[in-house]
Amino acid sequence: MAHPLSRRRLLTLGTATLGALALGPHAHAAAPAAIPLPDGWQPEGITIGAGPYAYLGSLADGSLYRADLRTGTGKVISAGPGTPAVGLKIDPRGRLFVAARGSGARVVDARSGETLASYALATATPSFANDVVLTPRAAWFTESYQPVLYGLPLGRGGELPAAEDVVRLPLTGDWTQSTDGAINANGIARTPDGSALLVVQAGAGLLHRVDPATGITEAVDLGDAAPLTNGDGLLVRGRTLYAVQNRQNAVDVFRLAADGRTGVFQRRITDPAFDVPTTVAEYGGRLYLPNARFTTTPTSETTYSVTAVEA
Repeated sequence: MAHPLSRRRLLTLGTATLGALALGPHAHAAAPAAIPLPDGWQPEGITIGAGPYAYLGSLADGSLYRADLRTGTGKVISAGPGTPAVGLKIDPRGRLFVAARGSGARVVDARSGETLASYALATATPSFANDVVLTPRAAWFTESYQPVLYGLPLGRGGELPAAEDVVRLPLTGDWTQSTDGAINANGIARTPDGSALLVVQAGAGLLHRVDPATGITEAVDLGDAAPLTNGDGLLVRGRTLYAVQNRQNAVDVFRLAADGRTGVFQRRITDPAFDVPTTVAEYGGRLYLPNARFTTTPTSETTYSVTAVEA
């Protein structure tokens, strides 16, 4: 169903919306800089595929929403199971891999909204499956309360694994798990050369390089950059890393070594419209960040949006 404010909000987009429709999906100067979400949505994760559509999950009930980046309009494509949808990624086959906090993970067909598979990831409590990254061979999920990554190995042609084939990879090496209630592993991405994973440890403000074959971690040397306190979503494009720091309302930009072992701070992106942005996706030179508004008490009438800024 379309969200209840779509018509009213469309009218407020006016010229920007008409310009985007007339000029096509790459007319980003005319596309809306703010994309409204349904009231009460409580967004956290965002993903964008090859086309000009963003997909967002709801922390409130796990529903999934598709937004047209050209017009700002959208609709719910999959009703949630009543458990949160946190981080998510879409693959070339149109499948959404969704981290579902304590409920593990699920895979949803973005076209039909059908749930293709569900996985109980954790073997210990408490559990918080937080974010996900896709590689050619697996979907890797972070776990914020236990020192482990979860993997869904993908078969030939991208076949989904059976429930018993879930990989649980303990984090060792430089990783020191916080036990004071802080969020540990949060955002996740691949190194520029694809040889390893990058995981931000939010409470400690550290970025780690993780060998997906062994779980051995190395702290990434970011030079004199400030710590990634409240580090959340990560995005790697070429050798550029975008690291969201949610409660700082900022995205820090780094130039990474190809293997991800070192990085140099480049700049900080802020915007007055940021209201605790959590994750980030890119399309056509623009970054799109959902405002989770964690400092605002959520109700069914709380407004939410996605903010677009230049990459």
